[in-house]
Amino acid sequence: MVYPINYRRPAHVSRAESSRGSLSGTDKQKSIEESVKSGSSGMSHGIPEALSFDRIISGGTCPPCTTRDFMNYLKYIELSAENLQFFLWFRSYAKRFNELPGNEKALSPEWFEDSETEAPARPKQLSPETAAVFKGTDFATDFRATEAEKSNPFFTPPRTPNSDLRREGGESLDSYDASLASGAKTDHAQRATGAFESAGLKWKPLSVQPYREEITRIISIYVADGGNRQLNLSSKERTALLHALQNTTHPSAFRDVIATVEWSLRCQAHPNFIRWTICNGNRPRVIFARGLGVGGIVGGFIAALLITLSSAGRAWRVLSLIGFMIGISTLIAAWKGMCVVLHGMHHRHLRPWELFASDDEPAASIDLKGDSFDSIISHASSNSYEDEPWVARYEKRNVVRKIFDREVWIQEPALRQIQDTIFLQAILGATVLSFIIVGIFCAVPHGNFY
Repeated sequence: MVYPINYRRPAHVSRAESSRGSLSGTDKQKSIEESVKSGSSGMSHGIPEALSFDRIISGGTCPPCTTRDFMNYLKYIELSAENLQFFLWFRSYAKRFNELPGNEKALSPEWFEDSETEAPARPKQLSPETAAVFKGTDFATDFRATEAEKSNPFFTPPRTPNSDLRREGGESLDSYDASLASGAKTDHAQRATGAFESAGLKWKPLSVQPYREEITRIISIYVADGGNRQLNLSSKERTALLHALQNTTHPSAFRDVIATVEWSLRCQAHPNFIRWTICNGNRPRVIFARGLGVGGIVGGFIAALLITLSSAGRAWRVLSLIGFMIGISTLIAAWKGMCVVLHGMHHRHLRPWELFASDDEPAASIDLKGDSFDSIISHASSNSYEDEPWVARYEKRNVVRKIFDREVWIQEPALRQIQDTIFLQAILGATVLSFIIVGIFCAVPHGNFY
C-alpha cells in the first residue's frame, strides 16, 4: 500500500521561518490546535496520522520513529533537545500536580497574567500560619480558603517539604537528582537566585508549596543563564516565567513558555524529523547513490549515441532505455535521501550513535507510561555530545566502510509506505523521462559512421 502518487515529503522548516517573534501567544495556541486537528484527520503537510506528533510522543510508533529517536534527532542533528526534554517534563509535572490533594494544590494557586492587578472578590479569613506563609507575595491578599478552612477554624495547611516527595516505587526525588545534574554538584538554589536577580526580581521561594524544590532545579537547568539545558526564550518570556514561579508552582505558570516550546516542536522539529527519517542511508551512501544515478544516465547517453552514430536499426536504440531507467530512478530517489538498494530490503543504516551502542548497555528508552522523571529528563547533564566516545570512533571509519555500514530493518509501517511511495514516484518519473530521451534519439537519422 502506498500514499497518493502526488505525495510530497515534509518541507524543511528553518529556525528563521519558525521564529517566535512572528506569532503572538494566542496565534501559537491556535496553530497548535490546528496542528492537532489536521494530524488527527489524515495527511498533514506530508505527515500521515500514524506519524503525527502526538502519536510519537504517546509511544504509538515503532523504530526509527519513536520518542527516543526523536530525542536523538534533536540532540545530534537539530541541537535543540532541551525543547523536547522540557516538554516531556512538563507533561509529567502537570499530571503529578493535578493528582495532589486539594489542600496541597491550594498552596499554589493558578497563575494569570493579571494576578497582580486583580482585586480580591472579598476579604479572606486566613489562619496565622497560612498568612505567614504567603506574607510578602502577590497572593498575600488573594488566597482563597478551601471549604475545609471555612468550616474548621483550626485548620492549617500541611507542610510538604520537597525533600520528602516520592515518586512511584517509593524512591526519593533526591535519589535521582543525578539525572538532572549528572554528577556535577550544582547549587540549583544559587543559580535560580541569580536568574531572578538578573531579571530584576527577588527570589522569595515558598518552601511549603508542593514541588518547590523541583521547580528550583528546573529554573537552574532550563531558565537560568548558563543552565545545562537553557531554553531559547526571549527576555520577556523569561521574566514573565520567573515572575510567575516566584509566587506559585502551579503548572499554569508555564502557560506561555510551554506554548512556545510546543509550537517549536510541532511546527519545526517534528516535520524536519519526519523528513530526516525518510532517508534510509547515511550521507556517504546517499552521495554514492547519486553518483551511481549519474553514472547510469551517462551510460545510457553513451549507448544511445553510439548506436545512433552506427548503421544499426532504430530499434536497437531502445536498449539505452535500461541505463536511463536505472540512472534516473536512482538519482531521483537519492535526491530525496533514499538508496534504492536499501529500500528493496526495507533496511536503513544505523545512525552513528547507534553503531557503537554496547550490547549489554542498550540505549535508554523513554517510558512515558510510568511517568518516571529521570527517564523523561534523560541521563546527561547537558545536550553536548562532542565528548561522547562514538564521535571519535566514527570519524576514524573510512569512506568505504561508511557506505556499507550496518543495516537494520525498518519497523514502522507508515515510514515504509512513505518510502514505497517515493520509490514509485522515482520509477514513474524515470519511465517518462527515459521514453522522452530515447524517443529523441530514435528520431535522429542514422549516422552510418561505422
